[in-house]
Amino acid sequence: MSSLPYIHASTGNSLLLSALLGTLSSSTLADENITAIKADPAAQTGAQRLTVTSSRLYDALGPTEGYTANTSLSATKTDTPLIETPRSVSVVTRQQIEDQGAESVQQALRYTPGVFAGGRGAGASRYDFVTLRGFGGTSSLDTTYLDGLKLLGDAGAYNTPQIDPYFLERVDVFKGPSSVLYGQNQPGGLVALTSKRPHFTPYRELQVTAGTNGKRAVRFDIGGPVDHQRTVAYRLVGQADASDTMYHHSARERYTLAPSVTFEPDADTTLTLMAYLQHDPASGFYGFVPADGTLHDRNGRTISRHFFDGEPNTNRFDRYQRMVGYHLEHRLNEALTARQNFRYLSMDIDYDQIYARTFIDDNSDRLERGAARSNESLNAYALDNQLQFDITTGPVEHTLLAGLDYQHRRNTGTWQFGSASTLDAFAPRYGTPNIEYGTATRWRHKVEQTGVYLQDQLAIGGWRLSLGGRQDWTRATSDTRNTDTSSRDNQSQFSGSAGLLYAFDNGLSPYLSYSESFNPNTRSDANGDILGPTEGQQYEAGIKYQPPGTQDQYTASLYRLTQTNVAEAADVPAGTATYYEPIGKVRTHGVELSATTHLTSQLSLLTAYTYTDMEYVKTNDNTEGNTPYEAPRHMASVWGRYDIEKGLLNGLEVGAGIRYVGSSWADNENTTQVSAHTLVDAMLAYDLGRLTPDLSGVHARINATNLLDETYVSSCTSLRNCYYGQERSVIATISYQF
Repeated sequence: MSSLPYIHASTGNSLLLSALLGTLSSSTLADENITAIKADPAAQTGAQRLTVTSSRLYDALGPTEGYTANTSLSATKTDTPLIETPRSVSVVTRQQIEDQGAESVQQALRYTPGVFAGGRGAGASRYDFVTLRGFGGTSSLDTTYLDGLKLLGDAGAYNTPQIDPYFLERVDVFKGPSSVLYGQNQPGGLVALTSKRPHFTPYRELQVTAGTNGKRAVRFDIGGPVDHQRTVAYRLVGQADASDTMYHHSARERYTLAPSVTFEPDADTTLTLMAYLQHDPASGFYGFVPADGTLHDRNGRTISRHFFDGEPNTNRFDRYQRMVGYHLEHRLNEALTARQNFRYLSMDIDYDQIYARTFIDDNSDRLERGAARSNESLNAYALDNQLQFDITTGPVEHTLLAGLDYQHRRNTGTWQFGSASTLDAFAPRYGTPNIEYGTATRWRHKVEQTGVYLQDQLAIGGWRLSLGGRQDWTRATSDTRNTDTSSRDNQSQFSGSAGLLYAFDNGLSPYLSYSESFNPNTRSDANGDILGPTEGQQYEAGIKYQPPGTQDQYTASLYRLTQTNVAEAADVPAGTATYYEPIGKVRTHGVELSATTHLTSQLSLLTAYTYTDMEYVKTNDNTEGNTPYEAPRHMASVWGRYDIEKGLLNGLEVGAGIRYVGSSWADNENTTQVSAHTLVDAMLAYDLGRLTPDLSGVHARINATNLLDETYVSSCTSLRNCYYGQERSVIATISYQF
């Protein structure tokens, strides 16, 4: 179904305009419930731009076509054209997810500028670790949003949710500080996931997948209208997915079901009910290896990338996650729209693992090993209330957004840590772990956040000005139940943002912006008081270009991002209790370039380049002036797709991509570097319906990741924590749409 976001017609050619609208009214408009057609006086001289909008398809929540998305909710919480948004936003569409064979959200972001995805290597399959503009690591687990609401996992524990990409319509990456609309967050940005939702065109798909490492999966996606009046639509998406991994004695298994229903009793009201139920009985490998033996030889030998550092019978990560929620929108009149988003999340995990630490001495081949087990139960809910006012004051058009949101998360569990027998890193023999656990710790983590925000998007001629402010109140409690100890933290913070953009008629849009973020601290000072929040400030300048009448998009952004009030351990005498000081400062500046180009109707290209210069500006140790780990200075990628439309190969689709990740430091002391690596991906797909009408709707696709089977270390977070990248993976998929 082709989208029609803009229709251009000369005001002097009313016959052509009438004919065009008549054609639309008799076909597309009737079928897809387009609710408004309006003239835009800001269009080119002598012409009017007619904007076709729809409550169902033509918005930032609906399906996209190809590799181009024209609007986004992530940066403004309003359906704003990307070409008019004075912030850096990248969108990975459903088509790109499928063409590149992404098996996780972090894999879906491999070709996105400003994003270092997959830094934790092939062993991070149970979580999505993503670094945005140099900031990430474990904190990245707390910066993922689903349908506008934060996925409230516990990044300070093991109970963190993961969404399968088959259930997503798109992935938006909103780069830079985002606290004005979302509250506490890390300064690098956030990842906004959009679920597949019901729509009023019948759709049915069945999929069967098989590939290397025993990959096998069955998936389905069905939906459409329930009644003839098209006031109710449903969608049911599900999968059963299992595989081994590139690591010995390690497997993955997942079962997911996502039902949803949309009610549209009239043109002004929409209610969508959504659920997401997932069980991961096995979640793959989650470990690391030391730099000695991976980044460089150890005594002339290298640790295998298939090395398993645990025990075959002590490697369990069993996760249940259940989510239910709704999106309610009601237009009260032409100027005022109310929205409410709500989601409840329940999660349980059962975790038991043995893991490697470091070599027992400089000459030995044996690794020390630790043991950990945890049972956790998490309950959380998030609510976001919005009022949008679309008003005009003189020549200025305003899109005012006022909101109040609330987040609540409680995670309870029992941890137990200990030691296990050593293991030869080059000739491992399993079966005698000799685990010795310490005393179990029973704990509870509780976090609450309440925020009020106000944003005004002003438009006058080609000018677009965005102003926003927010006040947050946060409360965090951590209780250790078996020792009856507790720590509490109450903080409040104001965040602001501003952006200015000019949209030229030729498709150019230069912009400037300023934004802020905050993240509550958990460290205490010398008096035992919790430190104030870590803060982020960013200045960004950029230019966007979308030639009129095309789906081509080009962006360039230049930014300077600073994080202050970072907790640093005080320099205290030996034997003195450690405390922290808010003196740390991290600065990064960079350049991000991207292009989505359709050179012909058959050839599409995605290109991206990222330059990140990150530095510890102020510390109280010897890392001042150094670059943090997992912050490669240069990254570049290109992905192309070619559709053959004539001849014997008519119906064949060919895709190929190259990803370059520059060198990074293995530790904050900058003693050892992780080498750069270049990877090749490929895709072949064919519409089998071109062979015979009996196969109409059947589509075959083969995806290859790391086609040349490069052996590489993706990153290190210390000299004892390095991560091998994914080996070559080849996956074949047969889809049947009917």
